[in-house]
Amino acid sequence: MVNDILPIIVYIVVGLAIVGALVPVLLKSRKSRETYTGPRDANDPAPGVSGGGTDTLVEDRSVGAPPTEEPTTVADAAVAPPLESPAPVQGRLHRLRSRLAKSNNALGKGLLALLSSDKIDESIWDEIEETLLLADLGTEPAMNLVDILRERVKVMGSRNPDEVREMLREELVKMVDPSMDRSLNIERHADRPAVMMVVGVNGVGKTTTVGKLARVLVAENKDVLLGAADTFRAAAAEQLATWGSRVGVPTVKSDVDGADPASVAYEAVRAGIDAEVDVVMIDTAGRLQNKVGLMDELGKVKRVIEKQATVDEVLLVLDATTGQNGLTQAKVFADVVNITGIVLTKLDGTAKGGIVVAIQKTLGVPVKLVGLGEGADDLAPFDPESFVEALLN
Repeated sequence: MVNDILPIIVYIVVGLAIVGALVPVLLKSRKSRETYTGPRDANDPAPGVSGGGTDTLVEDRSVGAPPTEEPTTVADAAVAPPLESPAPVQGRLHRLRSRLAKSNNALGKGLLALLSSDKIDESIWDEIEETLLLADLGTEPAMNLVDILRERVKVMGSRNPDEVREMLREELVKMVDPSMDRSLNIERHADRPAVMMVVGVNGVGKTTTVGKLARVLVAENKDVLLGAADTFRAAAAEQLATWGSRVGVPTVKSDVDGADPASVAYEAVRAGIDAEVDVVMIDTAGRLQNKVGLMDELGKVKRVIEKQATVDEVLLVLDATTGQNGLTQAKVFADVVNITGIVLTKLDGTAKGGIVVAIQKTLGVPVKLVGLGEGADDLAPFDPESFVEALLN
């Protein structure tokens, strides 16, 4: 009996000895794996990472957050390709002015030709008024400008092109109104970041504008965080995250399609507060200004954000080619979310530069930014005098 058991005991002892010898080897292998700095497989996490490459924001209902049924994540900008360096803002102004001067803008050119005529009679004045109306200046501003030009031409008594140009420049600059405050409210508060919402109808390029504006702020050394509250359009969040990653800006987005945009906006602001960034920019879904439910939801997004921080800037993105229809859009959005500034896109693709005057006069809100191209840095602060000079070039 003992002889039968003895071999089994020997085998067990030998097995334990082998396992004991392998333990240090296995531990050393694991340590080497953790400190390894070479290429890794997609399923092989880097040191200190226990799962995916995003951080989950855990909801804290004690600070009045809205119910959140979907996970919200911060897109990791560090995994993007090498960061781009946005163009300096001042360089953009010069380039955009040059592009506008080369565009097919009939306002300044038409007025100069008419006012330089050897004889200015009623038919010429009618043409001048028609030119202003076609440029979307608006009826009242057009009539006022014609009256002013009539008086000045009469007093001047000259058709010298240089004098006519200077007279027209002065009056157009007055109408565009350089006294309006066109600065963006992006200065960080003592205990929280500045918060900006970007709104507008479908198809005007809000997400692209947010991405381009992020580049403007990065060029001015601002620490920025983006919030992808456009949860209805397919791939909108990924598009925004891509824009951000190009300049090292993180994006807060939902992992669930059709998520509550107010919840995403709330989480983005909270993440900005926690990270102590300078500016949080919230991209919103396109709204049809005649859809009451959608507009009410936009108002809800703003109210939910304000549970933890005031909204310092609400920018309305308008397509300059829509002309007077843009005024209708602007009025409705102004009633819902109290617009503080206008971003006018595609200004180089239209002869209707007068829309700048019409919008400002109607809303009392300044055009703060203009887009004149498809490039990543084709967005710049609006400068009234440069704009008028480009029209008359």
